[in-house]
Amino acid sequence: MASQEEKQAQPFTDIFDEDEAEKSFLLSKPTCLIIFGKPGSGKKTLARKLAQRWNCIFIEGKHICIWNIAVVSQYLLCQELLFKGESISEELVTEMILQKLESPEVAHFGYVLSGFPSLSEEYMTVSQQIERIKNLKLKPDFLINIKCPDYDLCQRISGQRQHPDSGQVYQRSEWDPKVTEKHKKEKNQHEEEDEEEEQEEEEEGGGEEETAKDPHKEAESFHQLVQRPEDILENAEKRVGTYKDIMLHPLEELMAEQDCQYLIEVDGNQQPDDLFEKKACVASDKNFICCYCCFNKQDELFRVLSSYKLIAPRYRWRRSRWGQACPVALKEGDIVMGHPDFAVSFLGKMYVLSSPEALKTFMLNPRPYLLPPMPLPPCKVLVFGPPFSGRTTICNLIAHKYKGKV
Repeated sequence: MASQEEKQAQPFTDIFDEDEAEKSFLLSKPTCLIIFGKPGSGKKTLARKLAQRWNCIFIEGKHICIWNIAVVSQYLLCQELLFKGESISEELVTEMILQKLESPEVAHFGYVLSGFPSLSEEYMTVSQQIERIKNLKLKPDFLINIKCPDYDLCQRISGQRQHPDSGQVYQRSEWDPKVTEKHKKEKNQHEEEDEEEEQEEEEEGGGEEETAKDPHKEAESFHQLVQRPEDILENAEKRVGTYKDIMLHPLEELMAEQDCQYLIEVDGNQQPDDLFEKKACVASDKNFICCYCCFNKQDELFRVLSSYKLIAPRYRWRRSRWGQACPVALKEGDIVMGHPDFAVSFLGKMYVLSSPEALKTFMLNPRPYLLPPMPLPPCKVLVFGPPFSGRTTICNLIAHKYKGKV
């Protein structure tokens, strides 16, 4: 009877409770995606677009190597190997990828992983790489498989050309005059069917001016394009065959274990932009984009935040329970007032950090500093007395009782 009375006393739960909503977000798992596909199917392009749209961390072997060489000083070994003309070992690349997957920013923003597992089995076999994926702390929520017929894929790869100076890769539709003329004719036909005569005349005039400026520059740049060894038709066919022999069967087993709701298969013959627009919404129900806004003056802090990038109409940024105290310092056991130069807004509330280091740490992953029991004011106790009076025992008991440190 008592339980029924309690249920009747509180028959409804406020699903819009601000504290509960914030707590549920901080405890939620960020969206993580892995993109599979044959070599040259466009995995990296789609992964980069998804990472930019959903504010996830883009993880790919070559990208991670460049990032570590530029940012992380402990990977000076990569620079030494490249200066000697040697290649970076598969073991080192795999370690960098796995370390990035366990980084604090990935724990907050999530990741979009491409190119792993890899065809190279110098360090780990494909089945071992898949086992590492299954044992990740942040397991992938979505598996995206790009499917493309072998013939179409090999023709696309063999039509790629690279600019030797910039390293940019161009598709056949961008550098082949025959293909570009066909595309122009098709576009003109669609424009004539869809648009009125006046608009057609204006666009034809603008198109003539643009083509009058660009053709010489484009012809000169396209004249320098070269074909890479891996883009030769025979080599492309060998790569696709190797993928089918080594990678396809283990990946099919992995996808068979995945819930069909979170397994997405896409057509690799579509244009990257069209493919991205159709599949960019896969994580819309699970992911949240966090916007950080920095400001300089204490007097204008709340006024500026109150009108900057409103979440919704009539929704204003609010003061957090931390007030002017630095969340990072408070987590470490110190009460330090934040500086207005290091103010950020997160989930509709304002936080003021005490130093650039604290700001950087907070922006990488704010969850540990905002989850309960934070904000917890630190309490420091000094226990003293003569020798053998039980100081250590009392300190340990107090620390255990109040979850402190000795």
